[in-house]
Amino acid sequence: MTLDQDAKKVLLRKIPHGLFICAVREGDEINGFTASWVTQGSFTPPLVVMAVRADGSSHGIIQRTKMFSLNVLREDQKDLAAVFFKPQKGLGGRFEACKFSYGEFGMPLIEDVIGGVECEVISGVEHGDHTVFVAEVKSAVLNKDGSALNLASTGWNYGG
Repeated sequence: MTLDQDAKKVLLRKIPHGLFICAVREGDEINGFTASWVTQGSFTPPLVVMAVRADGSSHGIIQRTKMFSLNVLREDQKDLAAVFFKPQKGLGGRFEACKFSYGEFGMPLIEDVIGGVECEVISGVEHGDHTVFVAEVKSAVLNKDGSALNLASTGWNYGG
């Protein structure tokens, strides 16, 4: 039996996803992208699991530094998610669209979002066109709680 590509696409796109800004830093260089393949992986220690496109510039930074932050967007921040979703030519330019500061572990944390966590990679699985990183949450900053942005509410598709 062969995989029904149309059915696979429809069904995998039914998996619910939040939308986050993943930010990375290597020396003075910062970068970020909209991440949707993210989930919690453990209570103790607190772990997150995130899949990152292997051909993206942030992927290499995560591999080298073993660090990233996840910024949780409010439900009304689709425009900000779009800034970080679009391909770009260089590093860092997307951060002109928002105010940020560096967290305790040096990762960019966006100020006008629900909050963010800084994470340290403890393992990764490189297979296919994405690497699945497992990372321990090292710091958490809550700016203001509220409803979070999710992929389904944007009308966008990523997956399938």
